[in-house]
Parts: sequence; structure tokens; C-alpha cells
Amino acid sequence: MRQETNGRKFSARTLIVIAACLAVLGGIGAWLLFGRETAEPCNGVPGNERVQKSMGKAVQPDMSCAAFGEALVKATVGDKPGHHTQQQAQALKDVLFALGFTQPDDFTLDPALRLPLATALADYAPDVHETLAGLDSKYIVESDQEDPPWESGGTYHLAVYNTFFRDILRAISENPDAYALLRVVETRQVAQELDAVPSDAKDAAFRFPPKKGARALGVLDGVASVVVKHQDEDEARTWRTTVVDALTRGLGTPVEVKESPSGRLTSAWLRDFEKTGEEERFDRLSDQGVDLARIWLKSRNTDATTQQGLLAEVADSALGGSREVTW
Repeated sequence: MRQETNGRKFSARTLIVIAACLAVLGGIGAWLLFGRETAEPCNGVPGNERVQKSMGKAVQPDMSCAAFGEALVKATVGDKPGHHTQQQAQALKDVLFALGFTQPDDFTLDPALRLPLATALADYAPDVHETLAGLDSKYIVESDQEDPPWESGGTYHLAVYNTFFRDILRAISENPDAYALLRVVETRQVAQELDAVPSDAKDAAFRFPPKKGARALGVLDGVASVVVKHQDEDEARTWRTTVVDALTRGLGTPVEVKESPSGRLTSAWLRDFEKTGEEERFDRLSDQGVDLARIWLKSRNTDATTQQGLLAEVADSALGGSREVTW
């Protein structure tokens, strides 16, 4: 049997072969279009040998990413907030390296892992703060994968390379609630460090903490800029609104935090922030480091000339932190 198409003759066998080839090509095309966008479930973290070793029986074969997220929080967060065993800190470090060493710079984190990982990191506020700022030599020296967590101040601390830590933060921050949680924790940490500056501090002991805090917050500003850059207008608007609402709620509680010296600093910043028009609030976050420093300086009755000079340095530090992420 023969068929004619546009004056050309094809045998039935030829048509079958052509159809088969088209089917194969269609399958290849589908893989090219969709296959490369398909990430391994939970980004392959549960299958990482180091993660399995440090988390032990908490990691089960074929567990869902949501279940792994719950196990991650239980394995890394201590019974007392901010206090961790060496094993807990090691487990979180192994998870971070499992992501940082195996994923491309612009990787997408499994949605089920974003908030749990943010929750775990939030319990390591000093470590997150130092890694964001990137200025403490201890966190640079101890950042290799083979470097174990170290004990200081009654708890264990961890360090990772701040370059891929920022990529992980960007991936986590696709979830606006996760980003807001980390911003709440960082805001409180900056306030605590400012409050800890001795009243008679001078020179670097006086000028360094507000600049360091602004730099860390600036890195978070840069992370936010990268996230919304890849969203359409409606998605970006929703993301920003969610961040502002979650940040406001997070800093508004609990009462005992408000009543501490650093809590009063945070509360003062929040009151000023809420006076800003709703449409401008998210953009106001880029001034957070400067605003916190200004409130702190006024509480110390710092003279106007000193305030002006230091606040200019703080603003430069915040901008430098942001640019390290966006450039």
C-alpha cells in the first residue's frame, strides 16, 4: 500500500518509522523543556551520607520532604532556645554543606524545606549574624566542611562559607515567611549587640557594632532584591506585603523580649516603622541598620556631630552588604 502527500510517495513502513522517530524526538524535547527543571526531591539532602550520619535514625528511607523538614528542626534545635549540643550543630552544618556543595548558584530549594530550614537557622542567631556580616575571623577559619562545631558561651557554634550561605538564604527566602523569620531574628541580634556596647566605649569598640549590624541587614536587603527580581509584579507585591506583615508580627512579641534593653530598642524601631505608609514600608527596610543605629545613638545621648559621621559610615556598610549579593 502506498500513500501520496504533496506529490511524494511514502510506503506504510516509512510512515511508521517517521512516526516512531517523531515520538522519540518529542520525548527528548519534553525532557529538554521540563526534565532539567525537575529538582531531586528535597534537593537530595536526605540521601547525603554526612546528613544521614549526623541526623541518624531521624532520616528514614523514602521519607517525604515535609517529614524530613520536621526531623531537621528536631535534630538541630535545642530544648533551650539558642543552646545546642555539638551533634545538633553538626547536623545543621552538614545540611548546609549538602546544599551548598551540590547545588548550582541559582538553585531552587524544595518548598517543603524552606520554612523548616529557616526555623533551624533562626535558633542559631549569633552564627547567622556572623556569617551574614562575614567579619569575624573565627567564622572564617572554622568554615570548612571538615571543621567541627566549637563550644563557646555554653553552647556549640557552627560556620560555613558565607558565599554559598547567601545562595541558600536566597533559596529559602522564596518563602516570604521564612525570609521574615530570619529578618526578625537578625533584627533582634543586631539590637542585642548594640545594647551590649559599654557606655564608655570609644573608637572602634563604639563604631564597629552598628556598622557590622547594618552590613548583615544589608545582605538580607540584597537577598530580598534578588528574590523579587525573578518575580512578576503581582508576585513581588504579594511577597513584600507578606514579609512586612510577618516581620511586624514577629517583632511585636513576646512581652518579655520587649521589656529587655535590646527589646526596647527593637520596639522603638518597630513603632517608627509602623508610622511609615503601608506602600513604603518594605522599601524602608533598606534603612533598618541606619534607623536602629540612630535610635541607639540617641539613647546614649551621643552628640550630633558624632551621630552624623557614624550614621554615614553605617549607611555605607549597609549598602556594601547589599551589593555583595546583588552584584
